[in-house]
Amino acid sequence: MLINCVAYQHGHKLADIPVADISDHIAVKDTFVWVALKDAQADELAVMQEEFGLHELAVEDALRGHQRPKIEEYGDSLFVVVKTVEMVKDELVVGEIDIFVGDNYVLSSRQNSAQSFMGVRARTEREPHLLKHGSGFVLYALMDAAVDRYFPIVDAFEEELEEIEEQIFLQEAQRANIQRLYELKRKVMTLRHAVAPLLDAIGKLHGGRVPSMCVSSQEYFRDVHDHLARINGTLDTIRDTIGTAIQVNLSMVALDEGEVNKRLAAWAAIFAVLTAFAGIWGMNFEFMPELKWRYGYPVALTAMATTCLLLYRRFKRAGWL
Repeated sequence: MLINCVAYQHGHKLADIPVADISDHIAVKDTFVWVALKDAQADELAVMQEEFGLHELAVEDALRGHQRPKIEEYGDSLFVVVKTVEMVKDELVVGEIDIFVGDNYVLSSRQNSAQSFMGVRARTEREPHLLKHGSGFVLYALMDAAVDRYFPIVDAFEEELEEIEEQIFLQEAQRANIQRLYELKRKVMTLRHAVAPLLDAIGKLHGGRVPSMCVSSQEYFRDVHDHLARINGTLDTIRDTIGTAIQVNLSMVALDEGEVNKRLAAWAAIFAVLTAFAGIWGMNFEFMPELKWRYGYPVALTAMATTCLLLYRRFKRAGWL
């Protein structure tokens, strides 16, 4: 679905133009066209391929979707894939922006994403002194907007981890804590799969040999690289902390199980004494314990109770009961 199709010249908006006029405008010097699509279909991308002269392999990747974040060069054009990540009811929804960039055009197509980038267009149009850098600056603005939306998600991860850590020593919450930690680890890895590949790829857009349309915007791409590096570092820290928290939680579970085992062993020892006395004396109640002794039965019960009481006090003092 076509969202908008706008022509720009010297950093200023000329007009919204029909798709059929794209090729005419990109032929004009110092003019570029910015087209935005949402959930583009094959026929729409076929039209754009004809108007902009897009590489067939890049179009094929855009149609297929579910691409790894990347930046690929096709002659004098770029094909960029950026993941969009948004939190919906405590679940991460991953979408994708496919961006085709040439010296005189930008074509963005977002898929499976409710996030709008209309604010990006409005922001760039308010800064004509930057927009005059052309398609390279538009590419930066789109990437920067997508990356900036990762930060609130990272903050949410940190808050959730802190909340779990506060409950990690509560015995009744141990099973729930492990489940929450594994769910949080899965979310962290989902976001990291969006960040890490893009971090590696964006180095192509600043320093050394860079595509012609990005030469005047290198410092802006370096800023995006710094943001990605910071997010990636934070995610690594969160992941390590989650691993430590899981180990601590499992250790607490093991300690609790040890306490239960000690109690069971203590009671087993006490009842073993009773069993030993009963086994020796038979306990058939014909006086006992040395047969035909009138006071044998009460003495036997007293001895058994006294021994069990002494064992109980000993285990209690040792912390087993």
